[in-house]
Amino acid sequence: MSWHTRRLAAFDLETTGIDVEQDRVVTAAVSVVGGGLPTASRAWLVDPGVEIPAGASAVHGISTEQARQDGQDPAEAVEQITAALAEQQLAGVPIVAFNARFDLTILDREARRHGVVPLIDRIGGPDRLLVVDPFVIDKQVDRYRRGRRTLTAVCEHHRVPLLDAHDANADALAAARVAWRMATTLIDIGGAELTELHRQQVTWAAEQAASLEEYFAAQGRPERVEGQWPCVLVAALAVA
Repeated sequence: MSWHTRRLAAFDLETTGIDVEQDRVVTAAVSVVGGGLPTASRAWLVDPGVEIPAGASAVHGISTEQARQDGQDPAEAVEQITAALAEQQLAGVPIVAFNARFDLTILDREARRHGVVPLIDRIGGPDRLLVVDPFVIDKQVDRYRRGRRTLTAVCEHHRVPLLDAHDANADALAAARVAWRMATTLIDIGGAELTELHRQQVTWAAEQAASLEEYFAAQGRPERVEGQWPCVLVAALAVA
């Protein structure tokens, strides 16, 4: 059986911003789909413990007041999210996340912030991660396509419906559907052994970051682009 015909753990976060070292989880979703079994979904609304900037609220629709009133304690929520993903990883089920580097790094830092055992420690280290990232794959297999590579744009290109963008559960399920679509239309992706596909994405993500750095430099905007995938390790920050 090809990996895309088995169970997939679709994952997405909505956050207070885009700084993986400082920003916090506001909503999260883990939906285990496929394999001929019913979908098992869980969603979280989290009180991040900080103000949610207006710009972030405009994207995902959650205000500071709503999060404080109805949101779960962040340590409790991060523990539950991390445990849900670890359970799937230990069972050999891949996490499917669009731009996984962002979501998995945010979750890792939130775990460390709140004294929760991080995902990579629960599964035996970063080398045991098993992730499918439609963002990385799309850039690799169609690298010269013009236009944006947001989830909305990639869904449109691959004819995958996304009816409620920036809702964590909708985005998670859309990422899984894009991954499935790619696997069914691209032999090299759908026919790849899952651990090898993960290793390939590690290489592709690093190459894509290096290429973007070169582009920025050519535009007179020298800046570092993170190439580590699917989670930026804390140790890597000290070396960088």
